[in-house]
Amino acid sequence: MTATQTTQAPGASLAWLRSRSRWSVFEIAFWLATLLTFYFFPSYLMLASQIAITALFAISVDLVLGYAGIITLGHAMFFGLGAYAAGLLSAKAGWGEPLTGLLFASALAGLVGFVASFLIVRVQHLALIMVTLGLGLLTYELANALSWLTGGTDGLRGIDTWPILGLFDFDLWGYTAYSYTLATLFLGFLISRRIVNSSFGLALRGVRENVRRMPAIGSAYRGHLRKIYTISAAIAGLSGALLAQTTNTVALEVLSFQRSADVVVMLILGGTGRLYGAILGAIIFLLVRDQLSGINPQYWYFGIGLLLMVVVLFMPRGILGGLARLAGRDQ
Repeated sequence: MTATQTTQAPGASLAWLRSRSRWSVFEIAFWLATLLTFYFFPSYLMLASQIAITALFAISVDLVLGYAGIITLGHAMFFGLGAYAAGLLSAKAGWGEPLTGLLFASALAGLVGFVASFLIVRVQHLALIMVTLGLGLLTYELANALSWLTGGTDGLRGIDTWPILGLFDFDLWGYTAYSYTLATLFLGFLISRRIVNSSFGLALRGVRENVRRMPAIGSAYRGHLRKIYTISAAIAGLSGALLAQTTNTVALEVLSFQRSADVVVMLILGGTGRLYGAILGAIIFLLVRDQLSGINPQYWYFGIGLLLMVVVLFMPRGILGGLARLAGRDQ
């Protein structure tokens, strides 16, 4: 590589990152459209808040799966830790202030994620799937065994979430819950967007594409993976805390393998390595589930499976990936 090429390469990368950081008209329109739910679908506000919570969780998984290439089937561990942290803070410690509850839950999940990351970065491929799955199952069984603390299969009860900022109480119609979850989703999205459109995000893409070549260019790839895994765990804990605070209950299901598997399905539907793909996947999955379960509560997963097969066969990079390819803007 010549001296001219060496000086031009960083400039080209910076220009690419700056172009990715600019907000498009479609992005602005999308976030403005989320506010229309208040006026056009007021009876679906509780479902909309669940979509916002799940979308935030999907974003957390996309950071490690779509951008860093860490295949995980146990990320519900962090979602559940966040839910139980916020729930126990209220039910056992008597502190139901929502914002500090969010911070506490996110910090705890992030701390556990940091500790787990030292194990995660040491394995790859099939071993990585087994390790993440094993950690998730162990956490689930631990929570079940500590029924005196978590409530076990009966769930954690006695959660009382105070009004947000002492002003906005959670109403039965879901106006406050949706506003709260949507605002948190937007904040989590902004943080994630800043991460993936930075030099750190560019390094993560390099790790995803070819982890063996990263040390050759002087990249401490294991340090990068530990950082993103910790950040992802913290965001997942944030989404779990939202669920506990908006429903005032925590079921053992928040730690289940099913929740981890479902979010991977959402990413496949929307498209991995695309933050909006995580949001779109959560919207499609939960809306289809809501409609199909109303028709047949037992076999609604058949419809999800059929949809998944269609997307994988005709849009292997997800719905957003397929649309980007048609538009000639595939990344």
